[in-house]
Amino acid sequence: MYLKRPAGGLAFCLFYLASSFTNKYVLSVLQFTYPTLFQGWQTLVGGLLLHISWKLGWVEINLCSRSEILSWLPASVLFVGIIYAGSRALSRLPIPVFLTVHNAAEVITCGFQKFVQKEQTSHLKVCSVLFLLAAAVCLPLCDTQFDPNGYLWALIHLICLGAYKVFHKLWKPGSLSDLDQQYINYVFSVVLLASASHPAGDLFSALDFPFLYFYRFHSSCCASGLLGFFLMLHTVKLKSSTTSGQYAAWSFLAKVITASLSPFFFVMTANVLTISCLVVGGVGEALLVYTERTGT
Repeated sequence: MYLKRPAGGLAFCLFYLASSFTNKYVLSVLQFTYPTLFQGWQTLVGGLLLHISWKLGWVEINLCSRSEILSWLPASVLFVGIIYAGSRALSRLPIPVFLTVHNAAEVITCGFQKFVQKEQTSHLKVCSVLFLLAAAVCLPLCDTQFDPNGYLWALIHLICLGAYKVFHKLWKPGSLSDLDQQYINYVFSVVLLASASHPAGDLFSALDFPFLYFYRFHSSCCASGLLGFFLMLHTVKLKSSTTSGQYAAWSFLAKVITASLSPFFFVMTANVLTISCLVVGGVGEALLVYTERTGT
């Protein structure tokens, strides 16, 4: 069976859906497009909750080696790029379109394995990656809501995500666990984004935000921080308790549910060609899940 650990997997899907919808609501509906502040807030909440959980003994974090912390900092820089560019892209693109481009990051990791590391890659995996690439490349050409800035930020997000995955494969884990890595990412992101908020102009521009003193904005921001933290925890837990193929299957299911439900809550205009690209991207990821599961 692909989908084992149903309770943990379903919780992961629920938090993925809720987190994606909440972020989309803040970024597109309320139009709070100040990523240094929004992502800084989310990483601050996540870092504080993870620190509190650590001190209360609910999770285990070990940051004894300064050299290993420093060796992970390049990944933290890429993490900031992922969340910053992702926030910019999600504010302009529909969720199904964003996820389709997001999935194409696998092209970078697969290409690195095949052409740099000279690893043997099955024809089925190459086919799945080509489907992902074709969907991501054709979408801007078929999208009736084409937004050049949205796709540009999605491309930057894709490159940072692919580079992050490659770095993670090359990096020697040592004693840093997934939670250790995420804790470093949180701390680094808060410092960098807080420092960048004034030069980027977000700090004072946000004072003119029309919903700044509205309850729905405050509650949505609180929800986004909490949901992002719980999604991270469930992601780490699911990865540690399942195989890579089973995790990939749950991740695929979460994305399908999120992409399928999003048009009922957020405005999206699509034609036959756009839907075809989304389907091709979905088929590509389904094939990728199959290769992960079977090891082919």
